Amino acid sequence: MDDEGLGAFLRARRAAARPHPAALTGSGYRRVSGLRREEVAVLAGLSADYYTRLEQGRERHPSEQVLDALARALDLDADARAHAYRLANRTAPGTPAAGGGRIGPELPGLLEMWLTTPAYVINRTLDVVAENELGRALHSGFAETGNLARMTFLDPAGRDFYADWEVMAHSATGHLRLAQGHDPREPRLLELLDELTTGSTAFRDLWQRHDVRGKTGESKRFRHPDVGLLTLDYQTFDVRGSSGLLLVVYHAPADSPSADALGLLGSLAASRDRRGESSAVPRER
Repeated sequence: MDDEGLGAFLRARRAAARPHPAALTGSGYRRVSGLRREEVAVLAGLSADYYTRLEQGRERHPSEQVLDALARALDLDADARAHAYRLANRTAPGTPAAGGGRIGPELPGLLEMWLTTPAYVINRTLDVVAENELGRALHSGFAETGNLARMTFLDPAGRDFYADWEVMAHSATGHLRLAQGHDPREPRLLELLDELTTGSTAFRDLWQRHDVRGKTGESKRFRHPDVGLLTLDYQTFDVRGSSGLLLVVYHAPADSPSADALGLLGSLAASRDRRGESSAVPRER
């Protein structure tokens, strides 16, 4: 992989930043698409030399005050700011305390009780570690459903299933950037990144942008092979006591075509599942 440190992150975010009138230097044609180094330094209240050392990796441990100033200068959101802190080996204020990364049988058992909402638990590398019957049914068109990034970039079904594939691709890549900030040498992450960069040009291009994005809540559109187009809202929740695990819950607006389609999907899943056991148990990794 390429340089994944703070310097690479700052370079990518500077290139993506929108020029700010308060820091514009020079006049006429701009040879850079985003901000110049000198302009970031002005906005952050730093010397151009010091900021250059940060980008070049010659200064790796900026203070919290410097990191906050850079976050403001580059207009970083909360996820990207926390990512910058981690790359500098610091903890951003307000970061939850870490806990264990495993779940017991209680949460999967709870998921199984939700008969009308697809739900699953993912870890930082987007591995699906638990899911309920309707969650499995939602992803039934994929050959393998163990990892959302692999489903998006490496399974041909991904571009058909995700109606807004580009949005999903950006989201998955940004989520893996968050994981990289937490532990850049984590074996599972390195294995997955190697697989994705080898198998997907689209992933390689998005990875170079250094966009950072955590999962929150929004609407997504899916083209399901059995029930057609689904527009579902989702919310994510941190799993208390399990660092890095997220619970993702989908639902359709009441009395909508998507609600009817989701109900049909549940009926199909129930009829198929009568011949087997529930899949809501934790997956072994």
